[in-house]
Amino acid sequence: MKLLRDTSLIFQRQMQLLLRNPVWIFVGVFQPVMYLLLFAPLLKPALQVRTNAEAYEIFVPGLLVLLAIFGGLFQGFGLIAELRAGIIERSRVTPVSRLALLLGRSLRDVVSLIAQAVIITLLALLFDLRVFIGNLLLAYLMLALISLMTSAVSYGVALKVRSEDALAPLMNTVAQPVLLLSGILLPLTFAPGWLQGVADWNPFSWAVDGTRALFRGDLASEAVWQGLVIMAVLAAAAVAWAARMFARSVR
Repeated sequence: MKLLRDTSLIFQRQMQLLLRNPVWIFVGVFQPVMYLLLFAPLLKPALQVRTNAEAYEIFVPGLLVLLAIFGGLFQGFGLIAELRAGIIERSRVTPVSRLALLLGRSLRDVVSLIAQAVIITLLALLFDLRVFIGNLLLAYLMLALISLMTSAVSYGVALKVRSEDALAPLMNTVAQPVLLLSGILLPLTFAPGWLQGVADWNPFSWAVDGTRALFRGDLASEAVWQGLVIMAVLAAAAVAWAARMFARSVR
């Protein structure tokens, strides 16, 4: 009960800070919206599909996963600012759970991500995208797990390096191959065999495949449950590791 209470307090505080300046939600969604409006219309001939709806069923899920990955991986910059301001240091004298310090922030990031995903989904509906509400909610669960994992990793790394100059290139180095090997923007169906083999070791590739299966209405696809299980396990591992980093930094 103490963990739940402490997490709720941290989450409410973080949400208050976010809602005081909600423009950041729209700033975060600006680039994906540009992809949706300016890049997606080119996909129908490139993917050799019959309708725009089929093209958006392929592109929008990848775009949402992209938003979840990049949105989470760069949350550590805010924590470094809090470290520099002494906010984390002052937490040492409070009885708040160290795990709650992480969960409250990560849940804030998940809520922000889902709000952005809803905006993109609603815009995509204007371009003939159609998806069942139950499948969409499962897709949002997949995105929430990705966001929880990547934000936890980012917070843990931020506590380790404690410098924006070190965090930025490190996160970019990780994000670039993840993007290219997950088939986020375009499926890897037509990629060479060796590239598909390498992509099979990328957990985000499974998440993208599962999310695409949900958007095309294939709830029974193995990719859906494989993606959810993989993301849940990785999210739990990331939270456990980042919580240890918080415990070491605030003691």
